[in-house]
Amino acid sequence: MALPLQRNLRGGPGQLGLVRWAMHRSLDSLSGRVCIVGVMNPSEAQQRIGELRAEVSRHDELYYRRARPEITDFDYDQLKSTLAEWERRFPEVARALGAATPTARVGDDRSEGFVRVKHRLAMMTLDNTYDEGELREFYARLGKALGGEEMAFTVEPKIDGVAVSLTFEQGSLTRAVTRGDGEEGDDVTANVRTIRGLVTQLVGERVPAVIEIRGEIFLREEEFRRINQLQEEAGEAAYANPRNLAAGTLKQLDARLVASRGLEIVVYGLGVCEPAVVSTQTAYHAQLKAWGLPVVERLWSVRGIEAVWAAVQELDRVRRGFVYGTDGAVVKLDSFEQQRHPKIGFRGMGADGRAEVARKLSPRWACAFKFPPDRAETRVRAITIQVGRTGALTPVAELEPVVLAGTTVKRATLHNADEIARKDVRIGDAVLVEKAGEIIPVVVAVLLGQRPVGSAPFVFPQYCPVCQTAASRGAGEVVWRCLNVRCPEKIRRGIEHFASKGGVDIEGLGEEMVALLLAQGLIRTAADIFRLQMADLLPLKKSGEVWAGNLIAAIAARREADLWRVINGLGIPQVGAASAKELARTFRSLDTLAAATTVDLLRVEGFGEKMAAGVVTWFADEANADLQRGLRAAGLNPTPPPAGSGALAGKTFVITGTLPTLSREEAVAKIEAAGGKASGSVSKKTHYLLAGAEAGSKLAKAISLGVPVIDETEFRRLLQVGP
Repeated sequence: MALPLQRNLRGGPGQLGLVRWAMHRSLDSLSGRVCIVGVMNPSEAQQRIGELRAEVSRHDELYYRRARPEITDFDYDQLKSTLAEWERRFPEVARALGAATPTARVGDDRSEGFVRVKHRLAMMTLDNTYDEGELREFYARLGKALGGEEMAFTVEPKIDGVAVSLTFEQGSLTRAVTRGDGEEGDDVTANVRTIRGLVTQLVGERVPAVIEIRGEIFLREEEFRRINQLQEEAGEAAYANPRNLAAGTLKQLDARLVASRGLEIVVYGLGVCEPAVVSTQTAYHAQLKAWGLPVVERLWSVRGIEAVWAAVQELDRVRRGFVYGTDGAVVKLDSFEQQRHPKIGFRGMGADGRAEVARKLSPRWACAFKFPPDRAETRVRAITIQVGRTGALTPVAELEPVVLAGTTVKRATLHNADEIARKDVRIGDAVLVEKAGEIIPVVVAVLLGQRPVGSAPFVFPQYCPVCQTAASRGAGEVVWRCLNVRCPEKIRRGIEHFASKGGVDIEGLGEEMVALLLAQGLIRTAADIFRLQMADLLPLKKSGEVWAGNLIAAIAARREADLWRVINGLGIPQVGAASAKELARTFRSLDTLAAATTVDLLRVEGFGEKMAAGVVTWFADEANADLQRGLRAAGLNPTPPPAGSGALAGKTFVITGTLPTLSREEAVAKIEAAGGKASGSVSKKTHYLLAGAEAGSKLAKAISLGVPVIDETEFRRLLQVGP
């Protein structure tokens, strides 16, 4: 019996939620049809279970090892629950196919190139549900197992990040290991040590001899966007969400590349602890914070199922204000003694107290309530191609407007030609749109049952839609590009970037004005901006001399823009603001930077081989060399950062918390103007921590390392008289 594909709106069909619905019907992910499990005979069931096992295993490989999933976490959970239901309905068939089923093992993130290390206590994976009724059943089971004992629970965010286990011995961080297969993971200590906000020495009292602290590594939204832009400019596939980018970053073999990306961490879980120092999850959370470690913003300590459910609902309301993505709530029995009760403990534990080989180990005392994703159904009106400043051709779905997560969505990224083909997105299709990682609207599925008659597959254009130059795709790249250096759209976007706040920051020269100047033939490159005269501008606007005079003055003020702004404005692949500042400090002029070799660039902090090669290649291009010469001829004279002079010369500052009168950007500008350097993480090389209200874990780390902590008043004194 065929049924139409269920619309994946929040809450699913009725009050059961989509996962429980999926346990009654099997979703065929290839055809978009739904079949009733009970009408299958054993032969058909054997085929279907085999297909589902292969499909789940394929998605495990994409998610855990490659950090390149093709479906959302929600759809993966639905698929895996469907397989579990088939295996439950046909146990003899499942046993005949062998015990190697992905429903009974954790995903394996181990990779080549890393040393493998066994966890002292296996890293567990949580059972999860999307249904309130199942959460209440979880509570009732624990109450029955404990014979009516009073129970307290904690509710905390389920962070959409990369799980890691940190081992501290005598208070010092000695090892960081990924989840791996639960029993054994990859040693990523060198990479984890680059994470900002992570102390490597526990501070305060009650530090155990040995402790495994579990947490999640994540990326903030702004860092995710920055790195994805660099990925696309380099012709590489963009990451679907911050979690996948964090996972891919953590498995880089070059720690300098890892350090150039803003990985962060929060901790919450406990492995081995010798000797024990706390007896409840609530006390453990407080102790982690006292040791100087970053913890979750909110943790609810509650009693009773109604209070548990109220906390879960409150978390759902406030979670979008957190700095990391969340996809659910983790509910834990608070008492460690009750967690160890003989009738509770862990699923998948052998008689010897070790996890059974290749088996899923999960605590009976914890449960993850996952929030259904914010999804909406709409229709694709058109598929357009955007041309980026590097020539990258990016397809975008133009949608019938739909409200999603409180905002109206009219467009959704389709990433690249391969992604369109894989999902078979067509003009006129009804589609489900979701905010990937709660950030970027993306088409997650096509509703095939509603596809218009006569629709045709989308043919990715072989020419730039603006200049009609033949598009090209390099070997191993997923991005098609316009290679025409005179493409009007590439020129426009390049000039916009050069004049933007991240570039030389010319006030009044935004997108609209750049387009107008280009249309009038007054500029052709960024260098022409500095040749503009009052007479050129007067005819363009009715406001006349006032407006024209203001723009000319703004341009003149940027003739001596900071060197790092000019470098960043040039749009060199892989070079953002932080990298541009390092280049400016090292080479001190555009000419010197242009003459730098790969060996020279590898000496720059944070630069790996790929970034160094990208800079050399950019300056070797004749069009870019012409632009550099044009800027010089037009009177651009970039200002290098102070070298060996200034009140703060040679000093490195880290800023944390909210300052009374200065924004973070203003404080950084003052530090750099005085010859100092602003860093994002505290280390032994940090000279001062500038701390304001609500200072975070950086304060504890600075204290543990003996780094001087100053307030804004002392900072202003240092700017005047120096250290």
